[in-house]
Amino acid sequence: MKIKIKKIRNQEKVKNERKWKEKKSEGFTFVETIAVLAIGAILTAGSTVSATKLISSAKKTAAKNQISEFSAALQTYFLDCGCFPTTEQGIKSLWEKPSLYPVPESWDGPYVVREPGTDPWGNEYEYVHAENANFPSDLPQALPYIIISYGADKKKDSDEKGDDIVSWK
Repeated sequence: MKIKIKKIRNQEKVKNERKWKEKKSEGFTFVETIAVLAIGAILTAGSTVSATKLISSAKKTAAKNQISEFSAALQTYFLDCGCFPTTEQGIKSLWEKPSLYPVPESWDGPYVVREPGTDPWGNEYEYVHAENANFPSDLPQALPYIIISYGADKKKDSDEKGDDIVSWK
């Protein structure tokens, strides 16, 4: 009888060990879980950096395109009115007839599809007519006007590495 009891106990031990091994192989260990979370965090950080660079590049492209649109509209304005808007009239004169002197009698706008707004960073575009005293002297000759977006830093850059977007480049 003792032998039968030992056999039964041994069989129960074997069954319990099998169950333990089966249960043990069903889940992940703490270290495996931490490793997966760390890899996920690294991949998320990498994709965030890439997305930020793409968004920055898209904003610069949008500003360049808007400046090109304004330049084309200013050429049409010139053909209709015989002159470019003054600095005071600004690019708003592409949307509505200027009320400041000199008021163009042959204005036939609007010259843009929608009212000129801000650049992708929320700043107003700077328009400067060549006859204005604030017109930079270091620009190429014979520019009738300039349009500038100061970019993400919102500051006028004096160095070549600046993020300003300009109409003459």
